[in-house]
Amino acid sequence: MQWRSIVVGLVVLRLSVSWVLWLAFGLGADVSSGFNFHLGFNLHKFDLLFREEREAELSSCSQRIQGHSYEETASTCAKIEEGPTRTPYLNLFDGNRDEYVRRYSSFPDALRAKMKDMAKEMFYFGYENYMKYAFPEDELNPIDCEGRGPDVLNPSNININDVLGNYSLTLIDTLDTLLVLGNVTEFQRAVKLVIDTVSFDKDSTVQVFEANIRILGSLISAHILLTDPKHPFGEVGFKDYDNELLHLAHDLAVRLLPAFENTGTGIPYPRVNLKTGVPQDSVNETCTAGAGSLLVEFGILSRLIGDSTFEWVARRAVRALWNLRSNETGLLGNVVNIQTGQWVGKQSGLGAGMDSFYEYLLKSYILFGEKEDYRMFKAAYESIQNHMRRGRESCNEGEGDPPLYVNVNMFSGEIMNTWIDSLQAFFPGLQVLNGDIDDAICLHAFYYAIWKRFGALPERYNWQLKAPDVLFYPLRPELVESTYLLYQATKNPFYLHVGMDILQSLEKNAKVRCGYATLHHVVDKSKEDRMESFFLSETCKYLYLLFDEDNPLHKSDNKYIFTTEGHVVPIDQRFREKQWNDLSPCEALPEPEPNNQLPLSNTSNCNRIPEERRYALPLKSVYMRQIDHMVGVF
Repeated sequence: MQWRSIVVGLVVLRLSVSWVLWLAFGLGADVSSGFNFHLGFNLHKFDLLFREEREAELSSCSQRIQGHSYEETASTCAKIEEGPTRTPYLNLFDGNRDEYVRRYSSFPDALRAKMKDMAKEMFYFGYENYMKYAFPEDELNPIDCEGRGPDVLNPSNININDVLGNYSLTLIDTLDTLLVLGNVTEFQRAVKLVIDTVSFDKDSTVQVFEANIRILGSLISAHILLTDPKHPFGEVGFKDYDNELLHLAHDLAVRLLPAFENTGTGIPYPRVNLKTGVPQDSVNETCTAGAGSLLVEFGILSRLIGDSTFEWVARRAVRALWNLRSNETGLLGNVVNIQTGQWVGKQSGLGAGMDSFYEYLLKSYILFGEKEDYRMFKAAYESIQNHMRRGRESCNEGEGDPPLYVNVNMFSGEIMNTWIDSLQAFFPGLQVLNGDIDDAICLHAFYYAIWKRFGALPERYNWQLKAPDVLFYPLRPELVESTYLLYQATKNPFYLHVGMDILQSLEKNAKVRCGYATLHHVVDKSKEDRMESFFLSETCKYLYLLFDEDNPLHKSDNKYIFTTEGHVVPIDQRFREKQWNDLSPCEALPEPEPNNQLPLSNTSNCNRIPEERRYALPLKSVYMRQIDHMVGVF
């Protein structure tokens, strides 16, 4: 069997016999059978309902026999009593009659083109209004049509000040999206604006994580695409470009380095002042994702400029966090003291505070080929499967609750609460990248069901109460990202329908006078006057790519991956080569796979998606209905 892999934010696996053939390289998770909770819906309920209805029919016959002559009722009752054995609920869904199949099993080319144009128009409506009303400030207030910068009057307002550094955030974060949309002219104009107007010599205290993924990552991505000799988007360079974006990236990274100094563990402080370093009143606590999701951007920068410092400090932080994991479960907590190494937050989950830590273990391996990164990811993934995953063992087979990943205590693995957050919706995309397609399909379906119910993803959703715990939606991209990656892996039209639902919901619920606004309340659809930069950098980008089958990223022979902020970077041999010797060699590890390719775990269990599912729904209708009912869609 011949196959080729194309990485476009994932290793997209295609078989030469069919462009819709699916592969599942699952990690063979061990799933505990003793769950002390219930998601609120179970296929066994259908069995009970069936039995109750049948018993009622038989009881009715008995009563009729007692009140009437035998001849009047015997033939009818005999038909009931002698009827065929109970039909399994799965068999009640005939593909020709099922509404899920009718709705999702095809997507016309004309509709795809319409959605592609709609996604492009969405991006430009936000981008052009930012440039008109907000630039050079960091963000656009889309309701009042004004710019927004740091909250200088309230330095403790970290919701704003962690992100906004008075450095034209939205313009920088959006650079490579312009190329993805094919607008080379505006990309070049935007790059020149950044070169001419942006400086990081600012008295701004920002979060290291946010500055890294939104600013540093975008500058590196745009620089690479400008200078890439393979030119995936055509000739995008321009005369007199002298690596200014790379110099800006280097300057910013140097200003972030003080965060790594004077910590007892090597885990960085969460915030730095770009002019003066770590604030004197800085806290000693940081989240796992914030400290452990710097390696992709810092590593690429080190390998571009030949200076090991940046990769070394980022890798030291990852190792320090990894060494603090529980000996019992292998899990990490979500908040740690950077001086003592003590866990302040003992919750282990896949959402806020944890998400991109796992993501960057795998993506760092794919980019740099360091065996240590994959060893950590594989062990972390196995711990996640063993301790966070609940529900039936197989996504698309058997009975019981659908698979779901819950928040647990890092030491005991016991459930800590009954909510999940919207950031966790990234995880199906990571599972696709890891080859665990089947679990990705099921988890994605759960988040899509929440979207169908509310027309958005609440920041937290309580799966036991079937209600949001935290009601706002800031136009996050995670569900769109996973939808796009699952479509690239499966080519199933179901995911085009999901993208269309998301696109139309955003148009209906979030569009305002000068852009798209954060939903303050996903039920009543009230709004907040803020359009975060990731809406243009990620949400619009993934929506456009979902419908643009002919995008250069999909047609190029080169391989690309997305950072956690959605920035495009190539998988290039130069990023697998170092100009220095390791200063802190890790322990001996297994030899790499041939040709430095991503090892596919349990390849002996690499099973094709069954023939009958290649052109049907990715998730059987009965399970899709189960999830919809569980979430309260109907």
